Amino acid sequence: MTHEHTTLLLGGRIYTPAGPDATAMAVTGGTVVWIGQDAPARALHPGAEIVDLHGAFVAPAFVDAHVHATATGLHLTGLDLTGVRDRAELLARVRAAVTPGQVLLAHGWDESGWTDPRLPSRAELDDAAAGTPVYLSRVDVHSALVSTALVELAPTAREADGWSPDGPLTRAAHHAVRAAVRAAITPRQRERAQRAFLAEAAAHGIVSVHECAGPDISGRDDLAALLALAGPDTPEVVGYWGEPGAVDTARELGARGLAGDLFVDGALGSHTAALTEPYADHTGSGTLYLDAHRIGEHLAACTEAGLQAGFHVIGDAAVAEVLEGFRLAEKQVGRRALAARQHRLEHVEMITAEQARQLAGWGVVASVQPLFDALWGGPEGMYAERLGAGRAAGLNPFAALAAEGVLLAFGSDAPVTPLDPWASVRAAAYHRTPGAGLSPRAAFTAHTRAGHRAAGANDGVTGSLVPGAPAHYAIWDATDLVVATPDSRVQRWSTDPRVGVPPLPRLEPGATLPRCLRTVRAGAVLHDAIT
Repeated sequence: MTHEHTTLLLGGRIYTPAGPDATAMAVTGGTVVWIGQDAPARALHPGAEIVDLHGAFVAPAFVDAHVHATATGLHLTGLDLTGVRDRAELLARVRAAVTPGQVLLAHGWDESGWTDPRLPSRAELDDAAAGTPVYLSRVDVHSALVSTALVELAPTAREADGWSPDGPLTRAAHHAVRAAVRAAITPRQRERAQRAFLAEAAAHGIVSVHECAGPDISGRDDLAALLALAGPDTPEVVGYWGEPGAVDTARELGARGLAGDLFVDGALGSHTAALTEPYADHTGSGTLYLDAHRIGEHLAACTEAGLQAGFHVIGDAAVAEVLEGFRLAEKQVGRRALAARQHRLEHVEMITAEQARQLAGWGVVASVQPLFDALWGGPEGMYAERLGAGRAAGLNPFAALAAEGVLLAFGSDAPVTPLDPWASVRAAAYHRTPGAGLSPRAAFTAHTRAGHRAAGANDGVTGSLVPGAPAHYAIWDATDLVVATPDSRVQRWSTDPRVGVPPLPRLEPGATLPRCLRTVRAGAVLHDAIT
């Protein structure tokens, strides 16, 4: 008779509803089997492998509900433009990074924070690139600066919507040059980037990611390679494919749904989010890619096929179009069937409480990104520049969404924002608009248990640390949160008796966020920094 391996964590602080004073947790065969105090833990689990936590904080591991793995990996392993502050610095970085014969990919410039918002001309970029194809995506990945050599690899871009002879490319022109860039990436480059991404996610306490792929974003081969690369020793990859009507493609790829970045509109930073009123700093009101009829058809087809549908939607005109699409789909398949599929929307930044109430009635999941508000919110931020302070103050209303019953699942949209879940939790708790944020506890749940639910785990325990739950957890260096004895054993800590679980780490602005010591998925160690 064989016995499954048991790991016993002792001397820590366990974030669990099983007991506010829990210091120990036992894991057998990838499942949490016991939570309580150190002394009975040792007595009940003789022979277990002991992990001495020395006061560390143990909590459910994170889920990132919106990522782009290859793009993030290329960003991690390549040229990073997030720190650039003017066009001269951008051009200098490009000049130093170009390699003859290789396409240069870089990401992250954001002129809204530059000392001088003027962008480099194509001629200036050509001079820095020295004949090399160069693709520089804006932070929101909805526009890019490109060299002439890259345009020559995508000649259809010149005739496409969104073409500019001298400035950033948007819309269809951007999609054309991005396709040329994808074609230039070798399988070896792609694998290296995807491995870098998965390792980075694990190092930040993430055990599951939702890859938002699609024909205009990454391609079928890219998603297939990522799903094949992921295994029990990496974070789980839940794949979404953003293409209308592609039921057979979703099934062939093993995608959970036809959702994620299926674009109803674009992004505020690139002036492509669809608005009901014009931008404050730009002519026009953005771009609507899908109308209500096509949205409703997609929802109905996915509902009937048993797949999650979903859309990228940011502007208020796009949100209104999506709601009309849901009404049309309900007429075709019925409210109960529509709600049962738990369709999802990405971003939903400009939404009213009444619209949120309607979405809740259809069982919609809102996959949202708190770091958007941290980066671009507030009276002086990019949102205020694009929309004016009044409209900008209503963006990302997490409290209203939650109050109306919409399930919130947090993500990064990496590489748009970093893989940094604790920073996202803090951003949601300290929203730049008073009253729009969540409590730290609710924000943490949105980045853990809710992420599993958004991908179909509705067993009631996945994403929690309770007996019977999958052992998805992370160990964090947060020893300043507890009162310890001289031998580093946890003695006591303050608790919140109203909820019966320990408090989260200090999250207020300026506080040092926890450092990940170990990430575990179903009992398998994905990342280990315990010395």
